[in-house]
Amino acid sequence: LKMSWFWTFLPLHLLMVACLCHSIKAPITSSQQSFKTDLFNFYHSLILADGKETTIHLMKDIPKRYYFVLEEGRALAPFTITVTPCDVPIEWSILVHKASASLLGKAARGDHETQEVSKSQKAPGMVSTVFSYKGNSVETYMGMSSHSALYMLEFLSTERDTHITVYLTTDTTSGHLYPELPMDPRIDVIGVGHTTVTLTWKHSPSVLQHRENIQYCLLVNEKHNYKSLCAAETAIRSSGMKLPPTLALSLSPYLFEPQQVMILSNSELSIINKASSGEVRQICMGTKNTYTVPNLSPSTQYYFDVFVVNLLTNASAAYTGTFARTLEEPEPKVMELKDGKVIQVVLDGQNQKLYSLRYQARHKKIQFTFQLCRGQVRVHITKNGRTVALENISGLRYFSLKGKLLDTYLVQLRSTEESNSSVKVQVSPQFHKPLFPLLPESLKIKSFSKLRTCNSVTIAWLGTQEESKYCVYKKRIEEDQVWMELQSVDRCSGPESRHKSEKVLCKYFYNINLQRAVTTETIKGLDAGTLYLFDVYLFGPSGIPVRYHSKVVKTRKKC
Repeated sequence: LKMSWFWTFLPLHLLMVACLCHSIKAPITSSQQSFKTDLFNFYHSLILADGKETTIHLMKDIPKRYYFVLEEGRALAPFTITVTPCDVPIEWSILVHKASASLLGKAARGDHETQEVSKSQKAPGMVSTVFSYKGNSVETYMGMSSHSALYMLEFLSTERDTHITVYLTTDTTSGHLYPELPMDPRIDVIGVGHTTVTLTWKHSPSVLQHRENIQYCLLVNEKHNYKSLCAAETAIRSSGMKLPPTLALSLSPYLFEPQQVMILSNSELSIINKASSGEVRQICMGTKNTYTVPNLSPSTQYYFDVFVVNLLTNASAAYTGTFARTLEEPEPKVMELKDGKVIQVVLDGQNQKLYSLRYQARHKKIQFTFQLCRGQVRVHITKNGRTVALENISGLRYFSLKGKLLDTYLVQLRSTEESNSSVKVQVSPQFHKPLFPLLPESLKIKSFSKLRTCNSVTIAWLGTQEESKYCVYKKRIEEDQVWMELQSVDRCSGPESRHKSEKVLCKYFYNINLQRAVTTETIKGLDAGTLYLFDVYLFGPSGIPVRYHSKVVKTRKKC
């Protein structure tokens, strides 16, 4: 009597489970016993939504089970299940319990380790595994049941915590959630240059039918191909990078909060992944099926993946990825240096190539000036074939040399880092007109922790005995942007590369006594508990700036 209310309000699918649990009779195998236990504890489990993509989070070595019921009403009840791993390979299987009749099924879009249990392996009233899969490809199972049946989907990740998406539908008459791929889903490389690769692929049938709601998106990286857009986004997010809020196209619901608006754009988004020291680009080009990828590095292997995306549902399907290696850049010719002219050289750190500059002296005394913009550079100077200078430079470096008229100097530059380096070079006989301003002993910016408040910070830097102009700039940054901001800074760039709103002030300063050649500045109007990046630019008589080392300071959260 006490339990009568329970059976009265028990949902239909739970009643079915109770009956099915009761119908399982010995002898049964251990797997069937486990399934029977799951059925008994069905009210602790999750029902898989029909016609909706479900995101499932998996913990390592802990299986997760979802259920769905096919009820009577039609002679044959078709259904499809699509599972998309978003990171590491997973194991998943479909189990069914039904009282009688057969179950017909087949696997589609699968070319990996799959298994399907034949009709002869199933007996009426038994629990059967009708399909199982192990891998990280997008896999779809299409089945058809002739009687009411309870299905269980079991998912397991043995490598690490991950997440997947699962799509179940019993309505095969309406449109597809996922865009369709052509019969030949390969990407063809039809052109390779030093810095470009041209790709083409066959149109998706979905583009031809629903052109306004479908578009192609291309992913370019130097690491490997991705089997789904979900996997690519997981890799980008795991690098610790945040996608900028100005991103105009959401390729997946994982990229934006649900309340944000998705707007179509044909612009390119590049995200630097510091974990893989490579560039990952997401490029959406509408419904064009031919695209030339620009701005690539010479002699570098790139991986290309094309995804056809449904803009209404954010669902996507992946073409078979490809790769190509850009052509090797021809050996650079020796460049001639001219008196007083400044040139900037970008050095390929990955291939460690030498960059050569030649100068024929028109004066007995000359001076080479090097300003390091990014990375680390090794300088080798020879005069008439004999070495006169060889060292790694940092910051600003002068080499004053003596010789004869028409002496030939050869300057060879090489990056000492795996990443690209950049340096400015000038040669001049005019010692009395220096290109760069007189520099202090240190280009470091100091902040005073005790003087920090919720809306202000105080910084200080060294000056010189020469009256010079100093300009202070600030930039608000997030904590996960600090590394990239400090590593990617171009020390040769001046304030012209900064936004006007970042300028704080400019002032003139000097002191004959170098011990007192220091100045401080309190920057006010800041937000509490916020990180700011501060830069100071020093201008000399020539107007060419020298940038101090950037300083990151966080305002106090509470005052």
